Amino acid sequence: MKKALPLLAGAALAVAAAPSSAAGLKIGMSFQELNNPYFVTMKQALEEAAASVGATVVITDARHDIAKQISDVEDMLQKKIDILLLNPTDSTGVEGAVKSAKAAGIVVAAVDANAKGPVDTFVGSKNYDAGVMACDYMGKALGGKGDVAILDGIPVVPILERVRGCKDALKKYPDIKIVATQNGKQQRDQALTVTENMIQANPGLKGIFSVNDGGAMGSLAAIEASGKDIKLVSVNGAPEAIKAMQKANSKFIATSAQFPRDQIRIAIGMALAKKWGASVPEHIPVDVKLIDKDGARTFAW
Repeated sequence: MKKALPLLAGAALAVAAAPSSAAGLKIGMSFQELNNPYFVTMKQALEEAAASVGATVVITDARHDIAKQISDVEDMLQKKIDILLLNPTDSTGVEGAVKSAKAAGIVVAAVDANAKGPVDTFVGSKNYDAGVMACDYMGKALGGKGDVAILDGIPVVPILERVRGCKDALKKYPDIKIVATQNGKQQRDQALTVTENMIQANPGLKGIFSVNDGGAMGSLAAIEASGKDIKLVSVNGAPEAIKAMQKANSKFIATSAQFPRDQIRIAIGMALAKKWGASVPEHIPVDVKLIDKDGARTFAW
């Protein structure tokens, strides 16, 4: 994460300098979901960082319901938050909530996925790179040939960018053909069923790219049940994925790991800096890292 380190250092300095100014501040965080270890890790990092500077937090879970997310933000405005950290479930649909927050004088930082409207800063992973890394690894593992499938997800920018990166990486391998792209909705049960269908419809399938580790775990179960040698790659670096990759003869061969704790720490640091009158970047990209079986032995969020 070499490119992210200066930003992370700056965020750390902002947080370290904060106690005299941040004590009493109220930070609101609206998550698109909390039924996911990735976002749970973000939540923990937020609570730890806020406690370290004497700020209080208000945390809500939209459960992928944009109407609920808008309502949650409105409730936070009534509670007089000073900073809004927003992880949108619908980047366009949440625009009105962003405008309301800004009209109330609140600093708004989007995290993981950007939001339309007057957001002060956006901190998110290099999702295109994540797709490139995972699918290039799969291409090499397949010896540059074979039928592959994409286990897609909800149409938000991070997911779209991962798929775009994957497709671009596979263009390097003219003997690899994408034979199916289906939506597993980033959920284990849905992904299991979708993968079963893709395997049945494509008996020569050799590889699958999943847009996230939650879906990948369902896909892995379907692959194992089929008894076929289908290689699986994904994005996130979730604990259960890291564990699954280390099993003997695992079909789960790599994941492009994100760094959820770093994203939150940077977002808080930038939001505090903006609150105190400093200029902050509109977009702060955070590096990802390809983790294979060997790397999984020492990797953790």
